[in-house]
Formats: sequence, C-alpha cells, structure tokens
Amino acid sequence: MKFRADINGLRALAVIAVVLYHFNPPWIRIPGGFAGVDVFFVISGFLMTSIIFRGIDNNKFSIIQFYIARANRIIPPLMVVCSVLLILGWFYLTPVDYRILGKHIAGSSGFISNIFYFKESGYFDATSHEKWLLHTWSLSVEWQFYIIYPILLVILKKILNFNSIKRVLLIVTGCGFLFNVYVSYQNPTYSYFLLPARGWEMLLGGLAYLYPIQLNEKNQKYCQWLGVMLIIAAYSTMSEKDMWPGYLSLMPVEGAFLIIVANYQGGFFNNAVFQRLGTWSYSIYLWHWPIVVVGYYLSIPFFEFIGIPVSIVLGYLSYTYIENRKVALKSPSLLRQLTMSKPLWLIIIVGGAAAIVFKNNGFAIDRFPVSVNNIVKDIKSTPNRVNCHIYDYQDPTKACEYYGHDINWAVLGDSHAISISYALAQRLKATDQGVKHFSFAGCIPSYGKGNDFSSCSRWYNEAADYILQNKQIQNVVLIHRYSAGLYGENGGIYPRLSHKKMPEYAGILTSFDALVLKLAKTKKNVYVIKPKPEMGRSISKLFYENYWVSNTVNDVKSVSLAYYQQRNKDILRHFQQAHYPSNVHFIDPIKEFCDGRNCYAIQDSQPLYYDAHHATQQGADKIVSQIVM
Repeated sequence: MKFRADINGLRALAVIAVVLYHFNPPWIRIPGGFAGVDVFFVISGFLMTSIIFRGIDNNKFSIIQFYIARANRIIPPLMVVCSVLLILGWFYLTPVDYRILGKHIAGSSGFISNIFYFKESGYFDATSHEKWLLHTWSLSVEWQFYIIYPILLVILKKILNFNSIKRVLLIVTGCGFLFNVYVSYQNPTYSYFLLPARGWEMLLGGLAYLYPIQLNEKNQKYCQWLGVMLIIAAYSTMSEKDMWPGYLSLMPVEGAFLIIVANYQGGFFNNAVFQRLGTWSYSIYLWHWPIVVVGYYLSIPFFEFIGIPVSIVLGYLSYTYIENRKVALKSPSLLRQLTMSKPLWLIIIVGGAAAIVFKNNGFAIDRFPVSVNNIVKDIKSTPNRVNCHIYDYQDPTKACEYYGHDINWAVLGDSHAISISYALAQRLKATDQGVKHFSFAGCIPSYGKGNDFSSCSRWYNEAADYILQNKQIQNVVLIHRYSAGLYGENGGIYPRLSHKKMPEYAGILTSFDALVLKLAKTKKNVYVIKPKPEMGRSISKLFYENYWVSNTVNDVKSVSLAYYQQRNKDILRHFQQAHYPSNVHFIDPIKEFCDGRNCYAIQDSQPLYYDAHHATQQGADKIVSQIVM
C-alpha cells in the first residue's frame, strides 16, 4: 500500500493524547486522552484488512507469513522494554513488585496481558500506576485480533464472494458495537480490556477499506476536519468517570474512520512534527508508560517536563535501531521461517525468564540478606482474615468466635477489626475468655441509619443490636477507618486530602456517638480505638526503599506525626470534645506507632503493617496491650 501521511498523522494524534493523559501535566488537561487507544484500533483494523484482502485477491496471502510480518515489527521493541524492566527490577523492585512484574511480562510476551489486567482491577484504579506494563493490554487485544481475523477471512473467502464477505463484516461490526454497549453497562472492566468488546473498533477500520468513498478534494478536506474535531471532542469531553468504551467510544472511532475514508494527504496532518511522532508512535507508546510509573514511584514534582521528552527520545531510538530494522526471511520454508524467527525466540527467552521470576516469588531470598528476609516473612495478615471477614451481607449472629468458652468480648468495625480481634483473642486465651468478631470491608459507622446510607447499614445495625442484646458480652471494642469515611480514600500523591463527603460526614459522627452511648448505657465497657496512622504506600515499598537508601531495616518511618494529626484532625477533635460516660475508654495507637515527630512502619525489626494501613499481628498486639483486662 502507498504510504499515507494522513494515517501516519492520525497515529501522532492518538499517541499525543495517550501520553498527555498519562503524564497529566497541569498546563494541558486531556481528560479523555485514553481514547487515543481506540483510534489506534481503527488504524490497525484498516491496515490489516488491506493487507489480508490484497493478498487474497492476488492469491499470495499466507497466514503464517502474515503472523511473521506482524511479529517482526511488534515483538522486538516490546521485548526490549520488557528486558530492561526485568533487569532494572532485579536491583530496584521489592520481591512482591518484582514477582508481579514477572507475571505481567510473561502475559505481555504471550499477548494475554489484557486478560491478566481484567482479572486484577480496572484500568482507572489507583493501583494501575504500579503496573509497569499496563499499557500492553492494547497490544494483546490487537494480537488476538490478528490471530483470529485472517483465519476468519480465509474461511469466508472459500464459501462467499467478496460482496457477501463485506456484508458479513458489516453485520458483525454492528453486532460488536451493540455487544460493547451492553457489556459496558454490565461489566465495565470486561468491556475495557477484552477483545469481544473491542473487536468492533478494528472491524470498523476494516470497513473503511472495504467501503471506500470517492470524494473531491474539497470534501476530502471537510471529511478529515470533521474526523479530527470528533476525536478532539472525545479527548476534551470524555473522562474516566464516563462508561468506557460503551456508546461514547463511537465518537473517536467514527472520527478515525472519517479521516481514513477521506484519504486527504494535506491539511492538518501534513507537518513534520505529526509525521515524525506518527512514525515513532508505537515505540513512544511502549516506553512512555514505564516512564510514567517511574515518576509515580519517585513522586517527582513536575515530572512531565522530564518524562515526556524522555519518552519521545526513547521512542525515536527504539524506532531507529529496533523497530525499523528489517528482518530477512531467507528460507523458502514457512516452517523454518517460523522456528528460526528471532521474535519468537525473544518471546521464549524473555517471557521464560519472567515466568521464572514469578515462580520464584521475585527471588526475595536470593536478592536480599537474611536480616531483610526475616522481617519480610512477618509482613502478613492474621490467620483469620479470609475465613472471618465479609465483603457482603451475612447474618451477624454467625460471626466468628475465638478460643474461650466465655464469649464476653466483641469487636465491631471494618477490616481493621480483623487483626484487633485476633490479637485480643490471643491475649484472652489464657483466661478462657473469648471474642466474637464482627467486621465488614470498608464499613462506616451506620448505626441508626437506613439501608441507603451505606452498603453495610443493614449488617451494622443487626450486629450492633446483637451485641446490645447479648448480656454475656460485657466488653466491646470499636474500630474504623474514620477519616477514610469522612474524607474518602487518598487520591493521587499521598497525602492529598479530598473534600468532606456530605451528608455522610455528619451522619458518620452522629451514628458513632449513638452506638457508643447506647452501649455504655447497658453498662458494657466500650473501648474506642482512635485512628491508626495510614501510610498511603505499602509497607513493602517503604521497607525496601529504606533499605536501598540507608541499608538499615530495624526502624522504618512511615508518615510524620504532623501529617497524621492533619489527616485525622476532625475525628480527633470530635473525640476530644465528646462527653462519653466513664465506662468508655479511648485506645490511642499513636502511643505505640509514633514518637514525638514520626510514625513508623517497622519498629525494632517488627513490621506494624502488612499493607498501607492494616496492622500485622505485631502491630495489633501493641494496640491491644493498652486495653486493661
């Protein structure tokens, strides 16, 4: 096919949007820049359809040669990126992160990474910035399309004529779009990552080849500009809050379709910047996301001024010295071409090495000294987390009971109640006293509130009533992530605080007070655990970073005491001003977790957390030690 400057420029328009969206510079906001991937899909569909149909028409099309040609261009740059990450990860990633990187590299090498990410979390989740190869999900979707599409067309060619094949593809494209809309409502993560919901975008690109439109130069220009405006409108008006891809994706996809069918070689895209960026676009796309993750890990201010130029330079170098290198197909034997394919061997070597990293749990024992590994093995949750914690409504009367026959203690709260319950039960074990454990993931205080107040309101009220009515239970421990309920989770670079959530803000405090006072009125001893410091980053990252910087592991700081007080100022002030009866006692984790200036993730070689805010057994023991039996 003759080189088309408009398609090359369209690639630039796509990669610019994706890069700016991911770096998110404050001087130019592109909230819908992720739609650049949809534009890439349309381009791929058009080019692949043209290659396949021209080969079929000339009786020269070979599925194996098609695969080899795609592999020669796509795989070497990808494997170089994966190799660099694998090498650098050995020196700079925690065992947990290195193990996950190994899994993701293996998935990217086998072009199934989109399936991995679909099972893990959504594309827009906060944890996405910790996944070095998240962007390869789109390459996996394309490769899955490349594998299925030519086989489908070759089969159709044997039973249908050209016009019938065109009609079949037109119908399949329409059905694919409708399926995408349906699945986007039912399962947004599925629709984002998986081929069945994305295939219509590539098929529509194919229709641009199969249904060409003859326009005069003036109308070509108008058609191209309409396509450009649709794409820019999508970049400007869409955001991660919108259901995507869904019906909204029709805007950038249709824009790309119009630009391709316009076939106008002048105008908007006819400039050196767009042409260069378009030529380097695949390699820029490959390198930019790992650079974004570096900035996230190191929390470098104004990182876009470093990251964007570095991404472009690496993209240029990758295109010039890797992507653009021609791989000769010397043997007339297709089988020999396949078995001697350098891309195939790159996949086997790099993907195999990554699989070994994953299987060996990031080589924690081999990469770090015994003193480090001894601490790491204690970074774990309490044994009862899986069996006794709930994420949806369950009858609270069936809550777990621990050890003693005299169940006169109860712990009520969110997931932070898990380790506290277990630590308390361990301490009471010798006295034959037992604990009943009530915990619901992410549950905010909801006593006296209707079911529309929170997802756990029904459970919370039933659990509280059970405790109130149970005369055997004489001691109640209450624990919540109060500030998470008041402010929401921390977003972006910790410790940026979001606004108070109204009307939940007042409701949480009044609900909590109502429960405390009612429990106290029944003569039960009530122990209110004040907020525990939350680190915003996993203890593993803090621990290994501290080790790499200072080569010490015994004591690792988390956040400053000043930040803890700022983060929790409202709930701490509320507790200070509360007029609770004398049988209500406050337990202050700060006494155990902080000194006069800093709070700690690890003290005296003991990890206090196993993630960013949940306590380990050791951390919970310290808190429970304040409870007077």
